[in-house]
Formats: sequence, C-alpha cells, structure tokens
Amino acid sequence: MIKLCRVDHRLLHGQVAFSWTNAVQADCILVASDEVVNDEMWKTTLKLGKPAGVKLVIKDIENSVKALNSGVTDKYKLLIVVQTIHDAYRLVQEVPAIKSINLGGAKKQDGYRQISKAIFVGPQDEEDIKAMLDKGVEVEIRQLASESSVPVQSVL
Repeated sequence: MIKLCRVDHRLLHGQVAFSWTNAVQADCILVASDEVVNDEMWKTTLKLGKPAGVKLVIKDIENSVKALNSGVTDKYKLLIVVQTIHDAYRLVQEVPAIKSINLGGAKKQDGYRQISKAIFVGPQDEEDIKAMLDKGVEVEIRQLASESSVPVQSVL
C-alpha cells in the first residue's frame, strides 16, 4: 500500500528517513530514480541513511512502475521518493494507485520560480503539476509531516 509519494531532490535524509517514515509508518522506502540506480556511491549513501528495520529498494522509473503495478509492493507500507516533479508525473501517469503527491524539495535552477520555502518550479514542472491535478491527483506542499499541508494550486 502506497502511504506517501514524495518529491525531494535530496531523496533520503533526516526529514524523509525519520520524520516521514514514522509519520506514515512506512516499512519500505522505494527510491525511484533513473539517475541513482546507476550510481553506486549514491546507492551506498542511501543505504547508510535508511532507518533500521525499514527495507530500501532503489529502481529506475520504468521498473518502479512495473513493481508498483504488479502487486509485489502491496504487502508493504510504502514510502516512494523521487527527485523531480517530472519523475512524480511519470509515476502518476502509469500507476493508478498514486492518488497524491507531496512536494518536499525541488531545487532552484535558472529560470525557475520559488513557490514555497523549498520548492522551485520551471515551466515543465508547472505543466506536470497541472496535468496531475487535472487527473484528480492531490498535490500538496509540505516539508515535514508536522506542518500544515498547502495545496499546490493555491501558490501556482
């Protein structure tokens, strides 16, 4: 069961590893990233940062979609973490079970605008967010589980 799908360019760090894992009572974290899956150093770092007793799985987006749709992940309380809004959009397009997206961190880039303390969006991100909203997916901005949720449409 998918408990949370989060966009955070830093992936697995204190807020995700402990705050969010505890808040949603996740027993498995899926890092869905085409970049990380081929980076041994990054994978090792993520493995070191995961909470004890929580399974960590690292897959590219395509194989994440296959796993999520196959039912193999249904036995877990799953926390999915992606690096970019576009990665979240890709998952939403192919995994009907994803009903909401949590925007926790999207890094600043040239031509991007800031819509919250830790979220910067470019034109493609805005298109992807609007497409997710049009599909009926809830998109919220919230760094910490203890913070109030802000609907993304209120700041776009």
